[in-house]
Amino acid sequence: MIKKTFITLFVLGVLSPFLIVGYYYFNYNYDISSIVNFNPPLTSHIYDKNGKKIANVFGKQNRSYVKFNDIPPRLVEALLAIEDTTFFEHSGVNFGAIFRAFIKDVKARKMLEGASTITQQLVKNELLTREKKISRKIKEFIYSYKVEAALTKEQILERYLNDIYYGHGYYGIKTAANGYFHKKLSDLTLKEMAILVGLPRAPSIYAPTKNYEISMGRANRVLTRMHILGWISDTAFEKGLIENPKVYNDTLTQNRAPFIVDAVERRMKKIGINDFKTGGYEVHTTIDLRLQNAAKKSLKYAYDLALKRIAKYKIQDEKESRPQDVNVSQLNGAMVSLDSKSGNILALVGSVDYKKSSYNCATQGRRQPGSAFKPFLYQIALDLGYSGATKLVDIAKTYEYEKNGKEVKWQPEDYERDYKGLISLRNALVHSKNLATINLVNSIGLNEMLKDLQRFHIKNLPHNLSIALGTISLSPLQLAGYYTSFSNKGVQVTPHLISSIEKRDKSIYEEHETQMRTSPVTQSYIMTTILEDVVKRGTGRRARVRGIELAGKTGTTNNNMDAWFAGYSPTVETVVWFGNDDNTPMYHRETGGRVAAPAFRRYYQQLLKLYPQIKRKFDMPAGIMTVKINGKKEYFSNISKPPRVDEDKDSEGELMF
Repeated sequence: MIKKTFITLFVLGVLSPFLIVGYYYFNYNYDISSIVNFNPPLTSHIYDKNGKKIANVFGKQNRSYVKFNDIPPRLVEALLAIEDTTFFEHSGVNFGAIFRAFIKDVKARKMLEGASTITQQLVKNELLTREKKISRKIKEFIYSYKVEAALTKEQILERYLNDIYYGHGYYGIKTAANGYFHKKLSDLTLKEMAILVGLPRAPSIYAPTKNYEISMGRANRVLTRMHILGWISDTAFEKGLIENPKVYNDTLTQNRAPFIVDAVERRMKKIGINDFKTGGYEVHTTIDLRLQNAAKKSLKYAYDLALKRIAKYKIQDEKESRPQDVNVSQLNGAMVSLDSKSGNILALVGSVDYKKSSYNCATQGRRQPGSAFKPFLYQIALDLGYSGATKLVDIAKTYEYEKNGKEVKWQPEDYERDYKGLISLRNALVHSKNLATINLVNSIGLNEMLKDLQRFHIKNLPHNLSIALGTISLSPLQLAGYYTSFSNKGVQVTPHLISSIEKRDKSIYEEHETQMRTSPVTQSYIMTTILEDVVKRGTGRRARVRGIELAGKTGTTNNNMDAWFAGYSPTVETVVWFGNDDNTPMYHRETGGRVAAPAFRRYYQQLLKLYPQIKRKFDMPAGIMTVKINGKKEYFSNISKPPRVDEDKDSEGELMF
């Protein structure tokens, strides 16, 4: 009887583990699809035009993916040496290691070490909780065997190295290498590899940014293990022991241009990409980080000047009994800079200080451009045969029109109120004459002007004479796009921020340049010469920069609500806007020439320092002729024909072909 009982208990003892495993195997669904079809959340990266990283964009996990073939073999050896020496020999579970660990734990009467294989660690991380129960361990064994049956050893290693947490918010070996050492995996030293593979056991303890000495000690144990196994030479071992790598403690996002990151994210959604923070995209932008920083500093420079100037003027005005109550804390600005030929956005700053205002005035704001809109009207006049020498009427006049069934009278004024009677088209634009511009629109005909403006594809134009004063709402980026009609020799290009997008080394998006001719090249050049004069001797004098030819136009709206300067060099176009965030008037002395032009000037000064080889002079196209009229040079073409020259009166004009 005792013998039978003993035999029964023995059989049950032998069979019970199998019965228990069988119970768990057949009563639970062991779905390993998340490991087989491994698709972890991945960090997206944004780069400037030169490949410099602008930012890492991610949700909860900062992870960059690396394929097994791109992982250095030495790094794999370091991992196996410290975590799972017999990885390529077992089938997911190493029972010999488990038994040895069990004996050590029994002798010490506490948990000294585990014996999980790399496969088991991957399973625990992806499929199981951290609870210490026998049931969980059994499930872990079953999962591990299933994973080993479904994947190759290389595939398991690839998933493990991309999945594991390495401390400091870094997920995956590639992210950790870049984060801690600012290196590619292929550039890591043996010691740096040892540091990384030693982290997963206890990243909060072994992270080199927190406990450098402890981390080095852990790495040295990895090297010692590799040396004992004969996987590294004495020389490599000794060199690794004494090495103390430099460790970086950077922020995770590395966001060097927040307005660009926000704009990219909005653009991604328009393209139809909704998993930007988890999809692992490589976004290549047109931004030049050096110019982005120059734009940011230039905008702040002009802003600081304005605050000092306003404080000074307020004191003067109070003494003269004409104070103005203005909340200067509302003053803000924005800047956009483009490559004139391609439409590439080189710099985009949406406010003076992103921390105070993250609203992107450059792309989202809609403000009236005022006189900065006038060049479009004058370009149409030039295309119709007007020239810089054409006389315009500059006198005050009252206009009557019907609005909402009522008769309305409108009597516009010039800013300087010095009416000329007759004034050349060139000088009318150079000095931003409102009345001459209104009369120009009136003489061409409002309907004809609106019809011709369609070539610029400007939306929501007002259908009345106020169009002459720029009463249309535009963002600085929109105005910059329209201005390429001038800066790109009569060819308008569409601004764009993203040049290409990749995912897992596959191209999924490329920006295609769109362009359309708006004016003949000769007429566009004549406009450029007029806008050059705006900078040389007109309302844009504060935008002048020594050593480079610049053209542009100021803009100031009623009650000094908005101040603009839109201009360009032979290759780069820039638009600057200033105004109050709450749409209240700025201080009454703040104009486009006074507040916006200095930001433009400072930006181009920095541009010359950064790129001294940049093109500095405008090219005169074929078909342009110059004539001296009253000692001053004027430009003509076969469309804008020169006046007849009396051969007996050389003082009146001299043809200069």
